[in-house]
Amino acid sequence: MKGKVAIEEHFAIDETLSHSEGYLPDEVWSELSGNLMDFENQRLAYMDEHGIEMMVLSLNAPAVQAFPDPKRALAIAQKANDVLAEQISRRPNRFSGFAALPMQDVDLAIRELERCMVELRLVGVLANGFTDTSDPTLPLYYDLPQYKPFWKAVDSFDVPFYLHPRNPLPAWAQVYRGHEWLLGPTWGFAAETAVHALRLMGSGLFDEFPRLQIILGHMGEGLPFNMWRIDNRNSWSKSPHHCKARKKMADYFRSNFNVTTSGNFRTPAMIDAISEIGADRVLYAQDYPMEAVADAAQWFDPSSISEPDRLKIGRTNAIRLLKLPLKPDTQPAA
Repeated sequence: MKGKVAIEEHFAIDETLSHSEGYLPDEVWSELSGNLMDFENQRLAYMDEHGIEMMVLSLNAPAVQAFPDPKRALAIAQKANDVLAEQISRRPNRFSGFAALPMQDVDLAIRELERCMVELRLVGVLANGFTDTSDPTLPLYYDLPQYKPFWKAVDSFDVPFYLHPRNPLPAWAQVYRGHEWLLGPTWGFAAETAVHALRLMGSGLFDEFPRLQIILGHMGEGLPFNMWRIDNRNSWSKSPHHCKARKKMADYFRSNFNVTTSGNFRTPAMIDAISEIGADRVLYAQDYPMEAVADAAQWFDPSSISEPDRLKIGRTNAIRLLKLPLKPDTQPAA
């Protein structure tokens, strides 16, 4: 398929590059680090070869969320956002981007959000999971009451919030001790992010801000497969129920969440996601350069879904959700 829009594609700046080390074998670090820092050479070549019209770029992980000091986090976010905006200005027909924000301080996060939306014209926000604090045992999750003004600001701009994975804090990761192979993309990322997403649903956030849109990568971090069971056992009838939400979790999932194909190139998983939330809420992504553009495209392009769904997932859903300056109903010629 030509004209694909890929929406979870990463870059790094000098201050965050080392954060991506260790997730792939050491022997590929030279290539990976080079691809993270590259915009106009290998990245564009891969895009052209595999039918990617536009990449929506975001800072690598955990990056800004891993700097406990709010002022330091703000400085890193501002630098990354400025680098991103400069690259987009050079090739606005090929790149767009998500803002990185210093979620350590709500006022600073709102201020940088406003700058990114108004001055830099970015199309949404991406946060790499919870945010570190000076207490290594006390992460900040975004369902906490102090984030209500932040969500109000996101809602006012009508842009999506991409909840990207990170590993749990070491103090919270005892279950992985002796089985560190389970951390990262293998399992830890999905488990951590799914819990964070459920916290947002259960907090009542979407009752107060029903227009908010959250994006989850990797086919929804396992949530599409589990939504019925979550609601059944959370019991809206007989079992104890203590969450603040007014609706079932599946209702929020179908109204306030979108999932991408990033790093999960499996057709049954995509079909399950389509069945749970609809083809209008599934979007193409690769997770480049942690995943290969070729692997994603060569799986997706012939995958056994309908051609109207392929066009939606590969292109038009992203254009609609992110308000991208592309023609939604036309596919560039091969």
